[in-house]
Amino acid sequence: MQIIAVSSFKGGTAKTSTSLHIGSALVKFHKKKVLLIDFDAQANLTTGLGFDPDEQDSMAPVLQGEKHVEDVIMPTCLNNLDIVPADTWLERVEVTGALAADRYSHERLKEILNPLEYDYIFIDTPPSLCWLTESALIAASYSLVCVTPEFYSIKGLQRLALFMNNISERHALNVIGVCLSFWNKRGKSNNAFLEVIEQTFPGKLLQSKVRRDISVSEASIYGKPIFETAPQSRASQDYMALTKEILERM
Repeated sequence: MQIIAVSSFKGGTAKTSTSLHIGSALVKFHKKKVLLIDFDAQANLTTGLGFDPDEQDSMAPVLQGEKHVEDVIMPTCLNNLDIVPADTWLERVEVTGALAADRYSHERLKEILNPLEYDYIFIDTPPSLCWLTESALIAASYSLVCVTPEFYSIKGLQRLALFMNNISERHALNVIGVCLSFWNKRGKSNNAFLEVIEQTFPGKLLQSKVRRDISVSEASIYGKPIFETAPQSRASQDYMALTKEILERM
């Protein structure tokens, strides 16, 4: 089983769409069994697959020892693609209940996930360097970094890299790659952005880039992956190529 934390240090980097569509592509085109964990209190991954976060349990009661992880896993519209939804309780879970007094609380998620039987688990982390993100990176064997060709997205890479390096000194963690979304090959500042990525994560930039496509937003309205709603779209093609490249790297 491979656990991948999908990370960024800024919102709007298509982190959630990347988690959803790589997981979906692995199930649909590579016959894998995948679990998606929405670890962001905004719950965009949850709503993107058609669930109401106010009606589902998240990983929060599992982390607190009140439920088993099997109790909060939900099937999605694709066979062999499951999800653990998110809710607003996640935002402050580390300062409440049993976790507040546990000095090793960051290790809890890893202990919970290890017994599960999936080919891949993707953890959609918050766009910040918080307790949830650190717990996800400790639980993961790989991290996938999401960025867009924009100044503030690229600027946050250095802080994210430092954060990951600190964790990798204590736990085995490899950056599988840096994924660029909202890509426009005619962008005037592309070379400058690509240079910063290469300096921060040498050799990690994935060649498969996801182009801007309104079909991705439309798919979330239906609560389904883009492969179900717009299989011929350019974003669908890009996510299939990205998934194949990530498999090759692993």
